[in-house]
Amino acid sequence: MARHLITSALPYINGIKHLGNMVGSMLPADVYSRYLRQRGHDVLYICATDEHGTPAELAAKEQGIPVDTFCAQAHDAQKAVYDGFALSFDYFGRSSSPENVEITQHFARKLHENGFIEERSIRQVYSPTDGRFLPDRYVEGTCPHCGYDKARGDQCENCTRVLDPTDLIDPRSAISGATDLEVRETKHLFLLQSKLQHEVEEWVARHERHWPHLASSIARKWLTEGLHDRAITRDLDWGVPVPADTWPELAAEGKVFYVWFDAPIEYIGATKEWSDQDPENRDWKSWWYDADDAVRYTEFMAKDNVPFHTVMFPATQLGVREPWKKVDYVKAFNWLTYYGGKFSTSQKRGVFTDQALDILPADYWRYFLIANAPESDDSSFTWEHFTATVNKDLADTLGNFVNRVLSFSKKRFGEEVPDGGTPGEPEAKLGEEIARLLAEYEEHMEALQFRKAAAALRALWSAGNSYLEEKAPWLEIKTDKDGAALTLRTAMNLIHLYAVVSEPFIPATAARMRAAFALPDDTASWVTPDEAKSLTAVPTGTPFTVPPVLFAKLTDEDLETYKERFGGTEG
Repeated sequence: MARHLITSALPYINGIKHLGNMVGSMLPADVYSRYLRQRGHDVLYICATDEHGTPAELAAKEQGIPVDTFCAQAHDAQKAVYDGFALSFDYFGRSSSPENVEITQHFARKLHENGFIEERSIRQVYSPTDGRFLPDRYVEGTCPHCGYDKARGDQCENCTRVLDPTDLIDPRSAISGATDLEVRETKHLFLLQSKLQHEVEEWVARHERHWPHLASSIARKWLTEGLHDRAITRDLDWGVPVPADTWPELAAEGKVFYVWFDAPIEYIGATKEWSDQDPENRDWKSWWYDADDAVRYTEFMAKDNVPFHTVMFPATQLGVREPWKKVDYVKAFNWLTYYGGKFSTSQKRGVFTDQALDILPADYWRYFLIANAPESDDSSFTWEHFTATVNKDLADTLGNFVNRVLSFSKKRFGEEVPDGGTPGEPEAKLGEEIARLLAEYEEHMEALQFRKAAAALRALWSAGNSYLEEKAPWLEIKTDKDGAALTLRTAMNLIHLYAVVSEPFIPATAARMRAAFALPDDTASWVTPDEAKSLTAVPTGTPFTVPPVLFAKLTDEDLETYKERFGGTEG
C-alpha cells in the first residue's frame, strides 16, 4: 500500500465553475482518488476555494456585501455543487483560513531569512478616480503579445502570457473603467526567483521526464525565458497580511500577499485544516514535511495553472530551505471548448456545473467529461456529441445490459440468481477477454490516461453485450433451460464486476448496480484481472432486484431544448 497525496487546482471563489473547469482539475483527480482507494492505497485528496485577490473584492463589491461574507457564501455554494458531482475530497478548505495565513507568513519569513525576498520601490498604476493603487487584476487592457482586448494586468487569459499592468495597451480601471491612470511609486516585496533559477531547473530536470508533455513543455518554456524577480504583495483589503514582525512599514500600509503566492500554500493549509479537525488521529505534517520518500504527490490542473505549480511554487518551496513535499507528477489538461469557443466564467459562456446538475444526474456528466477529457489536445463540448455518448455508451451499452439481464432473469427464474450448467467455452473465452480488458483499464488508470481508461471501460461493457448476443438466453431457454440460467448468472456477475470497476467514473450508478444483489458484506474493493476471470462473485441463490432505468435516453427534443437554452453555435 502506498500513500498518495492528491490535489486539484483551487477553484476561484468568484462564482460557480463551468464544465471546463471541472474536467480540467477536480473531476479527474476524483476519479484517480477513487481508483487508488479501491486498490487499497492510503489516499488524501485535498482541495479548497481560492479566496484572495482582486476578483473576490470586485464580486463582493458588485453584490454590495463584505468580502468575507461573500467568500463564505460562495464557498458553501461551490461545495454544494461539488457534493452534487460526488467529488470525494477528504477535505475542501478555504485559502482564507487561519491555517493558511499562518503557513504563508511562515514561508515568507523563511524566504526573507534565506535572502530570497527583498523590499523594493516600484512604480505602480494609481487611479485618481478610485483614489487607490490598482493591483494587477484591477487593471484591464489589450495584451501586447496577442492583441486580446480583455487581458488582465497579471496574465492574458487568451495567450496565457504573464503580464504586469504597465505592459497593457490602453489600460483602464476594472473598478470604475477610468482611463486617467497614473504611475506612482510605492513599496512591495519581491520573491527573488532569479536567484533560484538554477535550483528550479535542476528540480524540473529530475521530474519532467515523468510528466505529460503538456506540463513539461510549459515548465521548460518558462525556464528558457528565465525566471524574473516577482512582486508578491498587493494593495488590497483582503488577503494574507504581510507580518508586522518582519515588515512593519508594509504591514502598516495594509499590504497583503499576492494570491498566487498564498494559493499553492493552501494545499498545505487545507491539509492542516483537515488535521486540526481531529488532531489525535490526523497528522498533516506526515503528508507534507519530510515526506519525500513516504508520499507520492500528484497535482491536477488546466494548462494555465501549470507555470505556477511547476516553476513558481517549487521555487518558493526550495527557497524556504525546509523539507516540504514537492509534486511528483503534474497531470495537465488542455481546454474543453464549447462549440469551438472557450468556456468562460466571466462571459457566462457554456454550461456551468450547477446548471448541468439541474438537467441530469452527475454520472451522465462525469462519464462524458472523462471519456472526452482534453488530454493531448483541446476537446469540444457539443450537445450533439453529449447526447450521442449518453445514448450509446450509458443508456444502450451499460444501462440496457443491466436492465434486460435482470428483468429477463426475474421473469423466467424468479428473484434469485439462477443455477445452471457448468461454464463452457463461451464463458472461458469471456473470462479471458474480461481479464485482458481489465488489465488494460488498470494500465491506463495507473498512467493517468483517462480517455484511454474510459475506452477500456466501455470495451468491458461491450464484452458483456457481445456475450449476451452470442448466447441469446431468450432463445436458449426454449431448448436448454440450464444453459440459459448459466448465461444469466454469468451476465449478473458481469454486472457486479461493472459496478466495482465503474465506480471511479460513475459512483452513484455503480452503487445502485451493487445494491441490486443482496450480498453480505459487499464492498467496492477492487477485483484483479485474475479474480475477474472466474466471474463467480455473485453465487447462485443470491437475491436480486431490478433497479430503475440507470440512464434515460436523451431525445431529439431534449437536444433541441439544451441547444436553445445554452446555445449551439460556434463561438
